[in-house]
Amino acid sequence: MNRDRLFILRPGFEDPAYPGQRFYCWHCALMEGVLASFPDFAQGLDIERIAWPRPRLPVIELVGEENQSLPLLLLADGATSVHQTGVYRGRAFISEKDNILAALSERHGFPNPHP
Repeated sequence: MNRDRLFILRPGFEDPAYPGQRFYCWHCALMEGVLASFPDFAQGLDIERIAWPRPRLPVIELVGEENQSLPLLLLADGATSVHQTGVYRGRAFISEKDNILAALSERHGFPNPHP
């Protein structure tokens, strides 16, 4: 079965530009919180946690090198969304946290974020 795939960064990564510090991506942490808050809805999509360093090969293979910023929602084959931000080799994807949250509501039944 082909399903939507949400790519997020694994927390606790190091950035060589900031020696001795550990980080998390707050957009990805937001996604983790939404997924944890609504586990029944989260079961409807595949979630892949990716290491921080670039190149992020698992993502590049699916959406191209220029689209490896995370979080990113890759739609199932043949699916489209009013929230999609791009298409790569015929497959739609959604970047930017607000677009992803809107698509999770639209496509997977998650509640909408409060305005």
